[in-house]
Amino acid sequence: MLPEVGEWLGARTSSSGDRPLAELLEAKGGMTVSVVLPARDEEETVGGIVAAIRRELMDAVPLVDELVVIDSRSVDDTAGRAARAGARVVAQDEILPDLKPLDGKGEALWKSLAATSGDLLVFIDADLLEFRTSFVTGLLGPLLTDPSVVYVKGCYDRPLQNVQSGGGRVTELVARPLINLHWPLLAGFVQPLAGEYAGRRSVLEAVPFVTGYGVELGLLIDLLDLAGLDALAQVDLGRRVHSHQSTEALGGMAAQILQTSWSRLERQNMMISLHRLSTDLAQFRRGADGHRVSVRDVAVAERPPMITIPAYRPSP
Repeated sequence: MLPEVGEWLGARTSSSGDRPLAELLEAKGGMTVSVVLPARDEEETVGGIVAAIRRELMDAVPLVDELVVIDSRSVDDTAGRAARAGARVVAQDEILPDLKPLDGKGEALWKSLAATSGDLLVFIDADLLEFRTSFVTGLLGPLLTDPSVVYVKGCYDRPLQNVQSGGGRVTELVARPLINLHWPLLAGFVQPLAGEYAGRRSVLEAVPFVTGYGVELGLLIDLLDLAGLDALAQVDLGRRVHSHQSTEALGGMAAQILQTSWSRLERQNMMISLHRLSTDLAQFRRGADGHRVSVRDVAVAERPPMITIPAYRPSP
């Protein structure tokens, strides 16, 4: 690990319990905070997350000003349960409707910039099983108390089948090796693909968003390039429990993360591409007559910096 990364770890890593709520409220001043949950078919968990944020951080104390669920074409009762719990629910495809709709979590996150108005945005995944509002307060801490910090990633233990740190398979097998190989300044991030993070609107609207599963890696790389390592921070949120994807599904996620890294290597003049990437992913399952191949397109699109969109106006 680079010496400057070791120094960054000591200076820019904190815990969600380091800053009491009263300190955050005082530091908030005139800043406004939007919490965003991108959600697709998460009816079992989204209502509880929304209700906790509404109860503890909006009704009890005025820390969060806006709570928005971006419904990404759910076919279950995700939208209804989120609305009944107290969120404003916005359909992904109704935001900036003149643009051709794209797929993926990153698309929902990018469009949330146009559906919210907060100076600070906190992103929380909607599938968490043991959600605590300290996830929100922890991520906000560095942003509210240190104006030099522009982006904060959550880190945590991710249990898998009773193994405390068994989760995060794509992180350990794909993202972390890529980061250490090509962007060693980011090697201090414990959970580079974490779905819980927060940032200042001014920087989030200045960088592109990959629309698929590479969005978290893309944001880290692009924000490092834009603001520098010292403007980034991470907060230990403790333990994160959620439903886990199949190995087959993780293969598709890994393919999109690899494509995201490829595009950044090209853009930053770190490599010269001599061929065009194939975006077909062939995977195999055993059937009655042997192995059967399944081929799917795992291509990822990318949205430009939101500030470059003529129709962009933060939601009032």
